[in-house]
Amino acid sequence: MQIKDMTPQELQSLIRNTVDDTLDEYFGDPDEGKQVKESFREKLLEIQQKRLQGRATIPAAEVDKRYGIEP
Repeated sequence: MQIKDMTPQELQSLIRNTVDDTLDEYFGDPDEGKQVKESFREKLLEIQQKRLQGRATIPAAEVDKRYGIEP
């Protein structure tokens, strides 16, 4: 398929994938091959379980406000 035959969505997807692949090649994954500490893994699993149980999360706007982040 040629670019001229693509829909805007297909072209956008092609560009995104190309940029993503290029950035991956250039920067790589600095954490590749590293192990996660067991305590950190357990904390992540705990957070995941709480979310699955329906525990309310903090809205992004509230996090921004708490930490002085300007969106």
